[in-house]
Amino acid sequence: MLESLYLNLGQHDALSDEEKALLAGAMSFEKDFSTGQDLVSEGSRPTYSTLILEGLAARYKVLEDGGRQFTSLQVPGDFVDLHAFLLKTMDHGIVALSPCRVIIAEHNRLRVITEKAPHLTRLLWLDTLVDGAIHREWIVAMGRRSKTAHLAHLVCELFVRLQVVKRTNGMSFHLPLSQAELADVLGLSVVHMNRVIGALRKVGVISWANYTVTILNWHRLQEIAEFDPTYLSMVREPR
Repeated sequence: MLESLYLNLGQHDALSDEEKALLAGAMSFEKDFSTGQDLVSEGSRPTYSTLILEGLAARYKVLEDGGRQFTSLQVPGDFVDLHAFLLKTMDHGIVALSPCRVIIAEHNRLRVITEKAPHLTRLLWLDTLVDGAIHREWIVAMGRRSKTAHLAHLVCELFVRLQVVKRTNGMSFHLPLSQAELADVLGLSVVHMNRVIGALRKVGVISWANYTVTILNWHRLQEIAEFDPTYLSMVREPR
């Protein structure tokens, strides 16, 4: 049940059986969300943190004019709101972009981990730091990369993150996003979004059909994206 979480944390440093048992003991119940439902709402004060078991979700902010901007995508093995354990009030929402199954970790149980398991606490802390690093990369992509490079970077990031939690099939992965939702990610109109996807198809680096993205030329895609996975902290070393 928690294999994706173990894989996600374990990419940074080895998890002991005792630490896995502590994580399992922090979980209380599973919950299902349909596409478009908020896993966590802006302004809420959750007493638990939410771990994705299956599905795809996104952090988002809504502007006064009703426009929506996604600020990161969340995949299986991600705590979508671990930071709420300390921040208390959510300053953004997290929405299901596909049917999602999650499991709840009560904050009082996570507090026990911080008091009894310093190494596991550091790995959970690192998980929130990687979230911050992803946000920085998205800001750079939004402000400084071409839209083609921005999309290429997103594809590279998702492929690497999904590969860690064994959600890829060779060089392909499932991406259940409509072009309108993808336009919200990149801050584009739907028409412009279609052109950007077409540009990557034209240079032969990806194919994209039936919500499946297949990378045809990984090296060239990385070049277009200027993708360096260092920000994901994927080297396993003592933490």
